[in-house]
Amino acid sequence: MSKHLLITGGAGFIGSNFIEYMLKNSAYSITNIDALTYAGQIDNMMTFKKYPNYRFMHCDIGNRDSLIKAFDRNYEFIINFAAESHVDRSIENAQPFVDTNVSGTLNLLYALLDGKAKKMIQISTDEVYGSLRSDDLPFTENSPLTPNNPYSASKASADLLVRSFYQTYKLPLIITRCSNNYGPRQHNEKFIPKVITNALNEQKIPLYGDGKNIRDWLFVEDHCRAIRMVLEHGEPGEIYNIGGGHERTNQEVITFILDYLNKSHTLIQFVEDRKGHDRRYAINWGKIHKELGWMPQVTFREGLIRTIEWYKNNNGQQKR
Repeated sequence: MSKHLLITGGAGFIGSNFIEYMLKNSAYSITNIDALTYAGQIDNMMTFKKYPNYRFMHCDIGNRDSLIKAFDRNYEFIINFAAESHVDRSIENAQPFVDTNVSGTLNLLYALLDGKAKKMIQISTDEVYGSLRSDDLPFTENSPLTPNNPYSASKASADLLVRSFYQTYKLPLIITRCSNNYGPRQHNEKFIPKVITNALNEQKIPLYGDGKNIRDWLFVEDHCRAIRMVLEHGEPGEIYNIGGGHERTNQEVITFILDYLNKSHTLIQFVEDRKGHDRRYAINWGKIHKELGWMPQVTFREGLIRTIEWYKNNNGQQKR
């Protein structure tokens, strides 16, 4: 008999890629729940319907009355991808980020406490660690939480709730923190999709500040492999950093995309820097490599070309 997974936020970018990966590479039965906000795309799930071990339920983890209908069976694992994750939107209005990222996580923890699942993985972000200087060593699992915007503060809050439920109730909980993901099906408000779609449509590409902000890029397929390893071999109470090992400035990323598409660099438009804009992220993934044997397999060049080609083949845009 196959084991049942509850995937939250499976209509979003990382969640839908993980479901696709698991449906193709495992025998797990999957229940996918999503509130289908702006970040959740029905198109992301269209190919899943052909799998008999998959089902979708429309519900909001931030609403306990809505969430309860998903627990018509007991799950082996809850994997919580559901999150508001757009920093600019969190600066404009933090309330939805608290509702989903904090209250929603708490609702899932209560479900675990009630015996509705055996284990839970909280999918978090390196942004909870704050910003690095150019000469700082990459973040480790022991780095302090110093979030600098409402989005990362809401994710750090959720992580602390998860830790508290592990310490207080001894629940089998694991946290993963990933670096910046990229790949197919990402919402076009995100950095790389926006650059690609604007370039394809000959539109100006906004570049914050001096363009020297650095991110550590992780191809989403590599992230999915890491989560599966944590699911099957990770230890309760642990935190696992998942990084790509590909640090690039924002300007370097834009330049690569423009050159690959044979577009003019004059499309770059420098704009006023964003409030609370972290200067650099870099993540040390030595722990997950040493303990679980994971390491990224997709080079940044390969992953970015695959991503660009996906957007070219999907009319240069991610549908809303």
